[in-house]
Amino acid sequence: MNASSKKHKTETASSVFLGSHLSCFLRYFHLSNSTGGMGMEMLPEDCVSMILSNTSPLDACISSMVSSTFRSATESDVVWERFLPADFDDLVSRLVTPPTSTTKKELFLHLCNPVLIDGGRKSFELEKSSGKISYMLSARALSITWSNDPMYWSWRSIPESRFSEVAELRITSWLEIHGKIQTQFLSPNTTYGAYLVLKIYDRAYGLDSVPSEISVAVGNRLSNGTAYIRHGDQKKHQMECLFYMNRAEILRNRAVEGDGRVTSEREDGWLEIELGEFFSGEDSEEVKMSLLEVKGYQLKGGLVIEGIEVRPKA
Repeated sequence: MNASSKKHKTETASSVFLGSHLSCFLRYFHLSNSTGGMGMEMLPEDCVSMILSNTSPLDACISSMVSSTFRSATESDVVWERFLPADFDDLVSRLVTPPTSTTKKELFLHLCNPVLIDGGRKSFELEKSSGKISYMLSARALSITWSNDPMYWSWRSIPESRFSEVAELRITSWLEIHGKIQTQFLSPNTTYGAYLVLKIYDRAYGLDSVPSEISVAVGNRLSNGTAYIRHGDQKKHQMECLFYMNRAEILRNRAVEGDGRVTSEREDGWLEIELGEFFSGEDSEEVKMSLLEVKGYQLKGGLVIEGIEVRPKA
């Protein structure tokens, strides 16, 4: 059982203990209403902190507007330590740049922005409203066929990437990308989506003449489908379809039917394709994610791989 699961079970087991604090809160809340608000200020701060630590970061922030007691309680390390991952000490030790945070709340807010870990090969982020965990595996942390052969792929730095290097496809007829992560590093009892994060150059070619096969597998559970890596130049796309029409049409008919996903734009300016979704339970399992286009045999290029992001689904 992973640390996050143990934390979840501990929180469940503490619900009986929490009940007495909730009763305390309700009694004082009733007193507050009957005395024009003074009763709220009489509520012990440690009681408020205990109550808030069993809510969510969003609820805690909203509660800070209730009274000065609540506002003070929401600054407590007791509250924000519960919102941090159970193994946050280990996580902090893996950060490329050590945080300057002096309180647990400051640390939480620091981790709500992407931070590099594990030598810069991965990034980590907390969802601000819930505290749920997101990871991005950099291109260097993925298995990309022939990525170490400069004839097919090149590694370069670009200013818009959070990582020191991205993988740029020069030319290949075989596109195969794999990534994996253990659910023990994710939030338990949460549905996740896996997304390939990429850019498509204007000069890109051969990327969407044949659909790519996408999949996410956890144990014997598989989520799969197809996706088109669109480059946005419709005239160019039409010319490629004419050139590859017979081959592409045959392969399309043979392909396993999927949802035909296409890229969507992210807030950070990159594009992404959802590879699939999976459920992160309380046991540690390996998640395998992939995108393959190995049947078309046409040359393709102009693709930039940032990485694969794993994040909670709304």
